[in-house]
Amino acid sequence: MSEPGAIHVPQYDPRRPRQAAPAGDAIRAAAPGLSAKIDHIGSTPVPGPAAKPAIDPTAAVHNLTHAAPHQRALAGLGLHPYNHATTDRLPYVRTDNGVRSHTPHVATPESRPTRNQRTFRDHPHTHPENPTPYAQPKRATAAAGTAPGEYARAKTAPTQKPTDRARTQLGPPSLPAGEKQ
Repeated sequence: MSEPGAIHVPQYDPRRPRQAAPAGDAIRAAAPGLSAKIDHIGSTPVPGPAAKPAIDPTAAVHNLTHAAPHQRALAGLGLHPYNHATTDRLPYVRTDNGVRSHTPHVATPESRPTRNQRTFRDHPHTHPENPTPYAQPKRATAAAGTAPGEYARAKTAPTQKPTDRARTQLGPPSLPAGEKQ
């Protein structure tokens, strides 16, 4: 077991995509009306690469203010807002035994189709010839004892190239992989 706040990047776990569905179902049950569509984003649904063992569901809302009435219900699931310095989505975090287990986001449908996380997730499924070779840089960053906020910034460079390649093939313009807006 890693210490609280420590970052661990294990090998790909094919169970992760199946573990996301119950997380989305729990959000729908606890916060009815918050979102009709919840997607699993991030690295864990991408087949093959190593990733932090955190589930990243993203809920679509018509307006970010629609999340406010659901704060208590989300907190009941252990999901708490955190400052991620973004204006296009509302990030939440849940920790289990001191380890981040879920990092859901609430975003508007307009922001979702071109989001880097969805592009990064979907591209390997339709283009298996284009691997996502960023596991080693992510592991090295984690092994160096990098704090969670610094880890997020450090993994941006290794993910930018495959994300740009995917966006070029899918049509949307390139966006910085960190996509803080």
